[in-house]
Amino acid sequence: MINIDIISKKGELMFTHEPLLVSYRNQTLDTIHMGHLCVVDENSNVLFSVGDPDAFVFYRSCSKPIQALPVIVRRLDEKYSLTEEETTIFSASHLAEPFHVRAVESILAKAGFSESIMIMDPTYPGAFDAELEVRKAGLPPRKIYHNCSGKHSGALLLQRELGGKPEDYWKPNSVAQTEIKRVVAILSETEPDQIQVGVDGCGVPVFAVEMRKIAASFKNLVAPNKIPEADLREAAERYIPRIHRYPQMIRGTGTLCALLNADPNILSKAGAAGVYTIGLKKEKIGIALKMTDGFSTVWPLIIHSLFEQIGYTNKDTLQGLRALMSDQLLNDNKEIVGHYEPCFTVPHKLIA
Repeated sequence: MINIDIISKKGELMFTHEPLLVSYRNQTLDTIHMGHLCVVDENSNVLFSVGDPDAFVFYRSCSKPIQALPVIVRRLDEKYSLTEEETTIFSASHLAEPFHVRAVESILAKAGFSESIMIMDPTYPGAFDAELEVRKAGLPPRKIYHNCSGKHSGALLLQRELGGKPEDYWKPNSVAQTEIKRVVAILSETEPDQIQVGVDGCGVPVFAVEMRKIAASFKNLVAPNKIPEADLREAAERYIPRIHRYPQMIRGTGTLCALLNADPNILSKAGAAGVYTIGLKKEKIGIALKMTDGFSTVWPLIIHSLFEQIGYTNKDTLQGLRALMSDQLLNDNKEIVGHYEPCFTVPHKLIA
């Protein structure tokens, strides 16, 4: 097993990551995709890990299903007559397909907000076809097209409900972000002062905890009996099934998140810079994955290998992962020029 230590300039060991996937071009090693992978059980004990389960990693957008819970706890979905489909956009990193745009527009309209209040810069849709239609029509970029606009709309509702100025919803010390951080701490089983805080790409705070605690938080989302606060427990029980009913809302048509969340036993969420999180309901298992090279396109192969090795048996899900990414390495002309190989081994099946 290859092992690489990342050392700071002062010589302090920061973390250790390990190879998760390699590619061969012909029979020669071409690329090594490094990272961390951690699986925890229902009591948050580490069952299996590659790399360092104690490495601090930013959730990035993987925290969105957690950040939605304070909105659901206060039943703001009911207060503003939001549909279940609309509320799933709170957890989304969407591609601004038309149904995503309609959901965010509807939330803002029902709550009486203009999209101009959101902190991020306007952009074009992330889905190629949607961007093409907008540009063909000569329409300008919009804040609603930003992949995080659903999360921002939820934070706006929360900020106003808690008595803060709506325009301050994105600030680290705002009442909304303070409550969001508190809930992230509870779900990740972390003391609030141990959470490391940065600024995400969309301008709001982003939280870092240990890999094993990221995994534990997704275990808690799918096994809400493990959440200590009754109101958060009840909110998770009401909210998470909506993601299964509308899986395409979480990212978009034909995406990894749409595939995995269509499996009623799986809650999953992608984040920027190579972070991916999964909770398995029946098994009460949490999984956190971090590609330290940020190379997210290899997620399906890694997840497929992990699922096979731990004993996950949903054939539709396994076949869907294979359809998203083959282990064959193709060039630009769709010719097979090599192959990928996962390079981690689970010592025994984790699922009976």
